[in-house]
Amino acid sequence: MPTVVITGASQGIGRAIAEAFAHEPDARLALLARTTSKLDTTAEQCRQHGAEAAVYPCDVTQEAAVRHNARQILDAWGAPDVVVNNAGAFQPGAFRETTLEQFQAQMDANLTSAFLVTQAFLDAMLERETGHFFFMGSVASIKAYPGGVAYCAAKHGLLGLARVVREELKGEGLRVTTLLPGATYTPSWEGSELPEDRFMPPEDIAQTVVNAWHLSGRSVVEEILLRPQEGDV
Repeated sequence: MPTVVITGASQGIGRAIAEAFAHEPDARLALLARTTSKLDTTAEQCRQHGAEAAVYPCDVTQEAAVRHNARQILDAWGAPDVVVNNAGAFQPGAFRETTLEQFQAQMDANLTSAFLVTQAFLDAMLERETGHFFFMGSVASIKAYPGGVAYCAAKHGLLGLARVVREELKGEGLRVTTLLPGATYTPSWEGSELPEDRFMPPEDIAQTVVNAWHLSGRSVVEEILLRPQEGDV
């Protein structure tokens, strides 16, 4: 009976992860994102697979909102087995054209959110001495792309955050995995002229998360790099 917290669960990779965990026996899913209507759609799809799914509309860049929703989840279900820090956003922009406001917005969406959510659930998971944190990085965590200064900086920072959390928690019974996916067919690529089959399907990323979680507690996949078969786009 896994209890799974997923941020950015309203669409794309987050929705796919929710549906993948929904196939686990007696799964309980706490779904977080800003758009209630899209969260409701995800929750209904998960319930059709037999999971219990609860919707928590939340801006995970805001500390008070994260703390409030984490307390509700902990009160209802106790410490989660899995926390998936998937929330993020992409806004292109060259260094000279990016404003401080745009830069900070990308840092908050992709990095600060993961910091806040991890902290909000950490104590409860440490007390139980089991659990698995996932961080949704990117190929942009390890490779720079012209025109993506804020996104690359945020995803590089996310990988650094996840590596520190891994080092601090490896003796406490908690596992930490960072995924580094390349181009995945999600709403971020809407309007692209490339065909859908040039991208990875979000279901592949989701299955990778579930497979990593299924390893015994004696093993952990620290980092997973995934790319489209034909390479980066």
